[in-house]
Amino acid sequence: MSGVTEAPPAVLLAVSDSELSAAVDRVVAAVGARTARVGAPSRRGWQAAAAIVLDEPAALRIAREGMPRRDGVILIGPGSPTGQMWTTAVEIGARHICALPAQETDLMRHLAEAMEAGSPNLRSGRVVAVAAGRGGAGASVLSAALALVAGEALLVDVDHCGGGIDLLLGAESLPGLRWQDLRIHSGRIGWTAVRDVLPRRQGVAILSATRNFGEIAAEAVAAVIDAGRRGGTTVVCDIPRQLTPAAVCALERADLVVMVTTCDVRAVAAAAATAAALATVNPALGLIVRGPSPGGLHAREAAGAAGVPLLAAMRPEPSLAQRLEQGGLRLRTRSPLSLAARRILDTLQHAGSGRAA
Repeated sequence: MSGVTEAPPAVLLAVSDSELSAAVDRVVAAVGARTARVGAPSRRGWQAAAAIVLDEPAALRIAREGMPRRDGVILIGPGSPTGQMWTTAVEIGARHICALPAQETDLMRHLAEAMEAGSPNLRSGRVVAVAAGRGGAGASVLSAALALVAGEALLVDVDHCGGGIDLLLGAESLPGLRWQDLRIHSGRIGWTAVRDVLPRRQGVAILSATRNFGEIAAEAVAAVIDAGRRGGTTVVCDIPRQLTPAAVCALERADLVVMVTTCDVRAVAAAAATAAALATVNPALGLIVRGPSPGGLHAREAAGAAGVPLLAAMRPEPSLAQRLEQGGLRLRTRSPLSLAARRILDTLQHAGSGRAA
């Protein structure tokens, strides 16, 4: 087997206690990582691993050997950390201490974040925000269609008064967390940790508001969007027409902002006003014009009047209201919604990624 070099381990494990070791094994398996067990990490292994999990004896050896500081070092123990453990953690640059098995969930999150940050194949995901030019334009339905066509996507409901976007996908009864269940205030969270606790439908992870939930915190929206982007997924944000702090946060992070309008004079006038407000936050705007046009207004004329580049003109979706009431949105390959979603996703692929946080 000469000439073949084994890839460095994803997680380096220096744990002598058998019960602690078994607990770490469960967590590492849950995040889908590879492990390598060592008595004492070499300098090369220390630098190459995506994450390192140490018990206190191994950490004390590392402190004596003066290993370089790095991210992804986690110190574990069987109970609450002592003052000596905190001192050792500071000396070796460990950012987290986890008591196992009580904090297995925390360890899982820390490892998932380290795996994402250390993966050489990590893609930067794209973010699209969808807004209505006027009420009833169909922005939420288009958001759901975008996520379904994108495949492995994150659909984020930013409109706390919208009734819950999970209803559009027939996912209101699926197990998983909604906004009111999450305890995210700010900071960096891992995509895997987010994805695994959300309800999913056809590959789409859905973070929905519920019917009695208050305003969504902008800091939480930022953390979730950034996690999806780092995880390489397509993030679709359904934003309200009112520029709430959460909506502004999503707009600021979007590579593309899609506005939806129906094709009538009053709707286009409302869309022009909405576009002016959206452009103050993010000028990367595109317009979807949804037919039919009762007065013969053409989609390009509507886009010109609204002052927004036309992405696609969308014919009426047959039997849409009936399908939404009977099990949620299901798309046919050549349906108007599918075609418009593909056009948006093609545009998104060519959008600049300079807005990544």
